[in-house]
Amino acid sequence: MSFLTLDLNLLRVFDAVMTEQNLTRAAGHLAMTQPAVSNAIKRLRESLGDELLIRTAYGVKPTARAEALWPAVRSALATLESAVAPDSFDVSTAHATFRLAMADATAAMWLPSLVRSIESEAPQVNIRMVPLTTREPRPMLLRGDIDLAVGFFPGVAAQLSSDTSSPIRHERLYSGDYVCVMRKHHPLAQVDLTLDNYCSANHLLVSFSGRAHGLVDEALAQLHRERRILLTVNQFFTAGKVVANSDLITVLPRHLIASTGMTDALVSRELPFPMPAVHLDMLWHERDARSPAHKWLRRHLEAVSAPNLRPTTDS
Repeated sequence: MSFLTLDLNLLRVFDAVMTEQNLTRAAGHLAMTQPAVSNAIKRLRESLGDELLIRTAYGVKPTARAEALWPAVRSALATLESAVAPDSFDVSTAHATFRLAMADATAAMWLPSLVRSIESEAPQVNIRMVPLTTREPRPMLLRGDIDLAVGFFPGVAAQLSSDTSSPIRHERLYSGDYVCVMRKHHPLAQVDLTLDNYCSANHLLVSFSGRAHGLVDEALAQLHRERRILLTVNQFFTAGKVVANSDLITVLPRHLIASTGMTDALVSRELPFPMPAVHLDMLWHERDARSPAHKWLRRHLEAVSAPNLRPTTDS
C-alpha cells in the first residue's frame, strides 16, 4: 500500500475509535453512522494489512500495530488542525474528546467545575479519565495515551525546567504544603506533635505503586529517624476513610484534605520536621500546544485552580 493512495479521512475515524474504544460512540463523535465507521475501519485494515481492532464484549481492543500507529496519527491530526484552523475553535459547537490523568483527589477537585463548564459552554466536549498510577506520566503523553496529566511530579518538573529539548510542556498550577492528618479524637490530636511521638505512631502512606517509602521517609532519614508504615493505599479518599476510623496517621497535601470527604472527622497538625513544598503541575505534549481545543482546556484548569485549592481549616 502506498501512502499516496491512502484515504486520510480513514485516519480521523481510526483516531476516534481508538479514543472511544467503541464503534458506536466513535460514530456519534464523528456524526457518522456505525456501519460507516465499521466500513472505514475495514478499508484501513485492508490498506495496512493488519486487523487493527478486535471486537470484545465491551467494545474493541487495539492490536499492537494499532497501539504503535495511534500516537503518530494523533500528532499528525493535531498538527493539521492547528495549521488549517488555528483560530476557529468555537467552544459552543466544537467536538472534542480529552483524555486526562489525575489522582482521585485531584480529579474530585477539578471535575465538578469542568463538567459544569462543559454543560453550559461546550455541549459536544467529552472527558475520559485515565488512572494515574505513577509519578512519571511522560511515557503516557509520548505514546498519546493521554492529552493532559495533572499531579505532583517532583522529579519530572525539575528535569523539564532544565531540559528545553523535551517535547513535554508543563505549567505549575499550585504550590502548597504537607500536614499530618489524623482523626479528631486521636491521642496525638490532644498534645503537641513532636518528632518522637510522630515516629512512634502507626502510619498510612498514599502510594500509587504500593511501595512503602515516600518523601516523608526521605525527610526522616535525613534526621536518622524512621516510621512504621502499617498500610499503603492508592487513593486519597481511601486514606481519609481509614484514618478517620483508626489510630493510623498520614501525611497529605493540605489542599487535598477536603477531597477525602472526611473533613469533619479529621484534624491536621503541622509536621515536626521540614518537608519540601508540594506542587501541582500540568503536563502536556508539544503536539497539542497550539491546538485551540487543548488551549481551552488548559485555560479552564488554570482558572479554577485557585478557588479549588484554598487551604482547609481545622475545626
